[in-house]
Amino acid sequence: MISSTPIGDWTWELTADSGEIRPTRAAQIAAAIWNELAERELALPGGKANVRVMDRDNPRDVHLDVKDMRVGTAPLAPQSALAQAVAQAEALDGNFIVIIRIECPGLWLEPGFKYRAEKLFAIHLEVWGGKLLAVTLDTYSDAWLTRDTRDREQPEVYAANAPRLAAALQGISALLGSAPTPGDENRYAAPSETGFKDLRNEGPAYDDSWGTFEGLNRASLLQSRIPQSEDEYEQVTEHPVRYFTIQRDGRTLGFVWASVGDAAAGYFPRTAAGDDAFDVGADWLLALREAHGQGLAPLAALDWLAKQPTRPEIGVISEDTPQEASSSDVLEELSGRY
Repeated sequence: MISSTPIGDWTWELTADSGEIRPTRAAQIAAAIWNELAERELALPGGKANVRVMDRDNPRDVHLDVKDMRVGTAPLAPQSALAQAVAQAEALDGNFIVIIRIECPGLWLEPGFKYRAEKLFAIHLEVWGGKLLAVTLDTYSDAWLTRDTRDREQPEVYAANAPRLAAALQGISALLGSAPTPGDENRYAAPSETGFKDLRNEGPAYDDSWGTFEGLNRASLLQSRIPQSEDEYEQVTEHPVRYFTIQRDGRTLGFVWASVGDAAAGYFPRTAAGDDAFDVGADWLLALREAHGQGLAPLAALDWLAKQPTRPEIGVISEDTPQEASSSDVLEELSGRY
């Protein structure tokens, strides 16, 4: 499963023995970590990078904030957007917090298949006053676990992916000169220095943690993109649902759905598609809100959506007739797994 919040994380800390850790050095380390991931197809071109510089004494005083820079095969290639943003940070003088974050698309493996997630890992670096560098690596996939985040054993998936993560962590540790500090056990899993602890005997902290928490997380991310309103359909149903697949440029971004038995309808983002799935989802939710305002029942709203003029920027409905799933949980799992 792919989640919208980290499954686990690892941290390394470096201190400057002499001189300062400048933004250029931090960016070089970030690029070297990206290369370690890229060697194992855990990072691919097409990710996004952010650079932010804040006053250490007053973090609200932001001196530089550059977002959503595209990352290519060489993240710090001359004249790249990231290289230019780092150069701007380098030119600043003061007691700063420098943050560099790279979200990494990557591949996870299943028997006979490779699947791409637009945010498989995230590399996060913070430099405090030029003296302390904290590096954090987050992952958003459960492919490294002996049991997935819905409590199902996955021996083949684990065997294909866990060694890739272990090798990447070892390579990053060699690069940084120390072993990582694993993040705390969370609702999904328990990180270790080489990946994750085997929870088949002890069990996870929560049963079906993905099903319990991810729906709430994704709903919150979607609702944060649109104005609040009470003029909308119910978001939960126990009935089968009918749905349309939303695609843009041949890539599935999510599913707009309606219950066959009550007043529920909504949109499930395909988490592996990254932020695009949530951005277009906001527009589809607003369209459903408009249908609700017209007094349309959920299935009638689905038909109404299919007849509206196409808006390629928010994706298009890919089927002529709606598909049916036995429950909203089945469709939600589809949106989170692939």
